[in-house]
Amino acid sequence: MALRFEILGRFNRARAARLTLPHFTCQTPLFMPVGTQGTIKGLTTDQLEEIGCQIILGNTYHLELRPGSQLIDDLGGLHKFMNWKRALLTDSGGFQMSPVDGKPMLLTPEESIHIQNNIGADIIMALDDVVKTTITGPRIKEAMYRTIRWIDRCIAAHKKPDVQNLFGIVQGGLDPVLRDICVRSLVERNLPGYAIGGLAGGEDKDSFWRVVAQCTAGLPENKPRYVMGVGYPLDIVVCSALGADMYDCVYPTRTARFGTALVPEGVLKLKHNSMATDERPIDHTCSCMVCKKYTRAYLHCLVTKDAMGSQLLSYHNLSFMMRLSRDLHMSILEGRFPEFVRGFLRVQFPTGDVPQWVRNAMEVAGIDISECCASTNV
Repeated sequence: MALRFEILGRFNRARAARLTLPHFTCQTPLFMPVGTQGTIKGLTTDQLEEIGCQIILGNTYHLELRPGSQLIDDLGGLHKFMNWKRALLTDSGGFQMSPVDGKPMLLTPEESIHIQNNIGADIIMALDDVVKTTITGPRIKEAMYRTIRWIDRCIAAHKKPDVQNLFGIVQGGLDPVLRDICVRSLVERNLPGYAIGGLAGGEDKDSFWRVVAQCTAGLPENKPRYVMGVGYPLDIVVCSALGADMYDCVYPTRTARFGTALVPEGVLKLKHNSMATDERPIDHTCSCMVCKKYTRAYLHCLVTKDAMGSQLLSYHNLSFMMRLSRDLHMSILEGRFPEFVRGFLRVQFPTGDVPQWVRNAMEVAGIDISECCASTNV
């Protein structure tokens, strides 16, 4: 295996770990920005390094469409191609199997792994059969068993296990029995790491956290656990409390392009007219370049008219996510994780209206948040 995963501290299910990959040594929990075609829109790799980004996610399907994985391989791999010295993760491409140029692309497990071997990311994902969690019935079962069949084909096709880590993906919808079968089947394959897939697709939050809790409980202690497609700060805090380590989502950068900044209280909509004369930074607790140099009024002026606005907000939003990752890691390491969670919830829900699903999840995680919750709602 081309990774080492060392747990440095824990609180109940939550873990702070050191994840050593071929190109970088990371601290978990961690958030990975999505750079579909080898770039995070509007940001340079130097800026991403500056804010503490550890792993960037690339999209196999889009990179194969253009510029093509063979060209990337010929030019020394994606790290060299995009000038990124830290870690990379590529998804399997399966979630985007809809051609943008009218040409069909047959993405088999073998082809997905071949493309990802060419691209050269530190972590590569198995091709799975993804079904929206809102769908029920035999299709969920079919997809789960297909995912298990495909993992063996992915393992057989993987030509670079000494420098690239193949992660399997747990499927099974919202069905605990199917999820359990999938977890046990993947664990038998003794993979370098495991992802929890098929979530963040419209299911209710109570179902979401229960699937995460079930899967993390069944996955090995000594391997990284990656919840795919999760990017809301609250979701990341909850999943980390339940024992997950890695997350990715387009949310921080996509919401930036709509003029929305992430702040400890939730979100700040910079297009709002009230921002036009506001001389404060986005977030007075944030030390990022944007918060040090620019006012809300200036950013309000930009986000409604200029591409620079979305670039600056993307920089801030990813800085926010990197700070959240560091705070999670350090609070677990220093034995103050419950205090961190309570502080986070107090700021997000100052009137005590913490959602019931969060209360339920924290109970399972063994974190007492009663002081953050309005008694009328308990």
